[in-house]
Amino acid sequence: MVNTVLVVDDEQTLAGNIQAYLDAQGLNVHVAYDGVSAIGEAERTQPDVIVLDYRLPDMEGFQVLEAVRKNRNCHFVLITAHPTAEVRERANQLGVSHILFKPFPLAELARAVNDLMGIKREARSQGNTDTGFVERRQSRSENFPLQLFDGSWVLADRRRNGARPPEPDDDQLLTGE
Repeated sequence: MVNTVLVVDDEQTLAGNIQAYLDAQGLNVHVAYDGVSAIGEAERTQPDVIVLDYRLPDMEGFQVLEAVRKNRNCHFVLITAHPTAEVRERANQLGVSHILFKPFPLAELARAVNDLMGIKREARSQGNTDTGFVERRQSRSENFPLQLFDGSWVLADRRRNGARPPEPDDDQLLTGE
């Protein structure tokens, strides 16, 4: 049985990171960046779970949910940067079982998706800190790798070498220099 997930978010970097993370969990993941393409993709791929952003460029995520539910009964995980009472209430009315507020740890999203699919995962050992998802960011002068650890982006080289950030300098804190 193939467990299919549709990720709908107009933030392409975030959608790509979610796709990579869920792919690594052994799920079949598709991505859409707006509401119209999400509705079409849901019809084509028949996902078990849709990870849906509340704000899309062409419509609200709830409009996508209502359109998909006309033809498909699946689970929804709402992701949003707008944690208002109205959004939570509307999601509850529409039967959304999980709401994650941005930024959120990808592990928390994976846990919600796996729970909705009934997939049980064994806890992994925490011994290897070199694993993770790397994103390359471009600055004017150089590329530098960032790596996601528990929801926080850190320079991957710092983690890989075991180095810790420098301790705060009390004199610098007092003077502001």
